[in-house]
Amino acid sequence: MVTPLTSDRLRKACDISSLACASSEEVEPLEAVIGQERAVRSLRFGLGMRDLGFNVYVAGIPGTGKTTAVKRFLVEEAKDKAVPNDLCYVNNFQDPSRPKALTLPPGKAKEFQYDLQGLVEDSKREIRKAFESEEYAARREQSLKGFTQERDALFSLISTRAQEEKFVLQSTPIGLVTIPVVEGRPLSEQELQALPPEALREISAKRDRLQDEIKTTLRQVKTLEKTADRKMRELDRQVGLFSVGQLIEDLKEKYAEMPRVLDHLEDVQRDILENLSDFRSEPDAQQQVLFPPGGGKEEAFRKYEVNVLVDNGPLTGKPVIIELNPTYTQLFGRIDKEARFGTLVTDFTMITEGSLHRANGGYLVIPVEDLLLNLFSWESLKRALRNREIVVEDPGERLGFMAAKGPRPEPIPLDTKVILIGTPLVYTYLYARDEDFGELFKVKAEFDTVMDRNEQSAKEYGSFVSRVCKEEGLKPLDASSLAKIVEYGSRLAEDQNKLSTRFGEISDIIREANHYASEEKAARVTRGHVQRAVEEKVYRSNLVEERVREMITRGTVMIDIEGEEVGQVNGLSVIDLGDIRFGRPNRITASIGLGQSGLIDIEREAKLGGPIHTKGVMILSGFLVRRYAQDKPLALSARLVFEQSYTGVEGDSASSAELYAILSSLSGLSVRQGIAVTGSVNQKGEVQAIGGVNEKIEGFYEACKARGLTGGQGVIIPQSNVRNLMLKEEVVEAVREGRFNVWAVHTIDEGIGILTGIEAGGRTEDGGFGEGTVNHRVDKRLREMSEHMKRFAAPEGAK
Repeated sequence: MVTPLTSDRLRKACDISSLACASSEEVEPLEAVIGQERAVRSLRFGLGMRDLGFNVYVAGIPGTGKTTAVKRFLVEEAKDKAVPNDLCYVNNFQDPSRPKALTLPPGKAKEFQYDLQGLVEDSKREIRKAFESEEYAARREQSLKGFTQERDALFSLISTRAQEEKFVLQSTPIGLVTIPVVEGRPLSEQELQALPPEALREISAKRDRLQDEIKTTLRQVKTLEKTADRKMRELDRQVGLFSVGQLIEDLKEKYAEMPRVLDHLEDVQRDILENLSDFRSEPDAQQQVLFPPGGGKEEAFRKYEVNVLVDNGPLTGKPVIIELNPTYTQLFGRIDKEARFGTLVTDFTMITEGSLHRANGGYLVIPVEDLLLNLFSWESLKRALRNREIVVEDPGERLGFMAAKGPRPEPIPLDTKVILIGTPLVYTYLYARDEDFGELFKVKAEFDTVMDRNEQSAKEYGSFVSRVCKEEGLKPLDASSLAKIVEYGSRLAEDQNKLSTRFGEISDIIREANHYASEEKAARVTRGHVQRAVEEKVYRSNLVEERVREMITRGTVMIDIEGEEVGQVNGLSVIDLGDIRFGRPNRITASIGLGQSGLIDIEREAKLGGPIHTKGVMILSGFLVRRYAQDKPLALSARLVFEQSYTGVEGDSASSAELYAILSSLSGLSVRQGIAVTGSVNQKGEVQAIGGVNEKIEGFYEACKARGLTGGQGVIIPQSNVRNLMLKEEVVEAVREGRFNVWAVHTIDEGIGILTGIEAGGRTEDGGFGEGTVNHRVDKRLREMSEHMKRFAAPEGAK
């Protein structure tokens, strides 16, 4: 006969001496990622691969501290690496609608920005000074003197010719006008029209000849003016080059190792010399009204600015960027606009960076669920990773909408490791549904929910506690409370030999325990404070559990915890409300009669049974056939039901209880109602492990406690679940005092023996079962039922 488990097997306590400290103050704060060797190894591999597509997907359930752990790991990995270049945009003087992207060594972009600002200001001062100098005035006057003399000579010559032809020249807004002279006096238009026709024709002919000569002279003057203007521009250019040439040369020498910067300086110099008029005079009053000090920029000089997108000067290693709001503009940047006189305008100075720019050359961490929820973000990120470039554009263009005319910045080369953080379910979905995902995220770093429990991992738990306390300014935990935290970690892991890596929940318990210690004005957090934190956390969420227990106590939900019944067994289930899980007993009954329908699952017939529960019931048919139907047909109709169950039933953890109810009904043996059962069963009659074993035992314990513990009550669990036991200390104490029991069984035979107090019985040499055993009674009843069915099926005369 199977004996109950001893109390020391129901919970694995943490030996305080193994922690080797008196409190968390004596423990070095945790720096590395613990319990995730596989994930860390995958991360290190992914970060080390420079080939296309070796980005990383970090998979794990919420609460395992993935984001915090990954960030710490990346910061540690990045701190000694080379700092990436700065990024900036400058004007494209050949095509202003296509701003140019420049990369400069870390910290140089800001310096280049200041240098160009200084260049513009110095150029203004030097150019104004040069053009206001007496030397420039003298050279300009000397250059214009020859032009003036030649122009005056031409006008003098044409004036003489006009006098010879008896005309005078008069300058008007529409040009030179010829007026005929008669007897030394210019004629008016009325006098001219009054002349005889012959005289009028002669004057017209002379005027036409003179007009041709005037046109020729004006063309010569225009040519002289162009020559003079060219000479003046050349003079201005020489003066301007003299003024800014050395300034540009100084910058060229400073940035001699950066070819694209040198090209830009050449363009800047060329543009300054072509627009000297902007530098020669102060802004007029109208421009000052349009762009008041501090309210705007002089439009003419904006094109010389440097728009610094990313300044990596302050960094000491590669950048690590955590983007928690991965919208399109947050990732890829945007082109801002400003209103001027009711019109939105923009230029390259209004290009702003995104997190991809800041992470360029380093690491970018993104929650995958948020990424997938944002329009354009996922597809645009894939395109950027495939093409290895960052493109800043209006989001509307992605949909093909017509966008307002604006700059189309030059793409920036992308060299970033993208780390997506999400659940295993999302990883599976993307891998199956998105053909690009497997090509771009070739490395999976999966965070486990548990880690091995040993002396080293217990100490690492202490280091984790130390870090939380020091980072958040919490009271230190003494050794007993550290041991309690370790035990709580095993409880979360549901395994005596494992610790949970759901550090979010563990951190919450530490914070809550600190709160209760502060209320008591204690210097340190003790085991009692941790215990209270655990209990209070349950209390805040267990209203439904208490109501269920109350209905059991009052008899509203009928559960027997004393006496014996045939065909009735207490099964155990777990109710999961998200923030709390608790166990509750369920009465399972079986009714047996003659027939050929076999096992009928009432839950399934009522469409309340899930597929796994249905499978468990069908396995019971396999067990009965394998054990009892080798020498006779099964002629029974058995109905199974969860009494007072009004919601869906899923899972196979009650299949052993259902089989015990069937065996009890067939054998006619009563089942002890003070014992509850959990465990699935296979066709060989072996009892298999189930989940939620701690909650199930505690749920039945609470039901028994409410009505009074007798010492004969307890729970039968699968032997393979013993390692999962981390029961409450109250339950362990009750077992130690003999007021409650926990049995662990390998087979159905062991379980039915505990429930009925009668040996199950094995096969004898003649192929039957030992007299008086459970199996003998079941086999005998099935044989009788088979013979009854034969008599009913036989023809009337043959009976």
